[in-house]
Amino acid sequence: MAKLFTPQNTALLLIDHQVGTMQLIKNIEADSAKRMALALAKAARILGIPTVLTSSQEDRAQGPLLPELEEILPEAFAARVKRAGIVNAWNDPAFKAAVEATGRKNLIMAGVTTDVCLVFTAIDAVGEGFEVQAVMDASGSPFELSEDMSRRRMENAGVVLTATNTVIAELAQDWSSPEGGQLIQLLFEDVLPPIAS
Repeated sequence: MAKLFTPQNTALLLIDHQVGTMQLIKNIEADSAKRMALALAKAARILGIPTVLTSSQEDRAQGPLLPELEEILPEAFAARVKRAGIVNAWNDPAFKAAVEATGRKNLIMAGVTTDVCLVFTAIDAVGEGFEVQAVMDASGSPFELSEDMSRRRMENAGVVLTATNTVIAELAQDWSSPEGGQLIQLLFEDVLPPIAS
């Protein structure tokens, strides 16, 4: 049974949230996926969770990483792993070394696209003994079919599928703590639909 993901035992991995790749998301609203990915980055900042960012071929159609990530997590952005073209980030020695350097065995992952950039990385990490939660509303695919197949493959391999608000709540554990108060504010401002007054 998977243990609770806490700020002390978890790392966040954001894979290929790039200006170009974000435009490939069609199964959900791309702006929503972007908002959720940035909310995960903000939650990691609030909780001091180590974060590994990676990009693929920033000088090509994929484009640079979202500039907002640099504002939210400047150190992680500066240290991002720029892959030369390796599809499965887990197969990139620099990325894998950066993940291992966090010392965390619980990994929260989101990737764009789900069906190319996230699925293989998540499955391989589970295969090497990591607990992985894949955040589906901070990821996305060009086709509903390929998204669905990727979700099935990940679940069959032992990846836990989740959503941004769920994983933030799991990490918070207590809304009344100082960090919990910041996280619930983050949820209401960035993640949840507005409450009608």
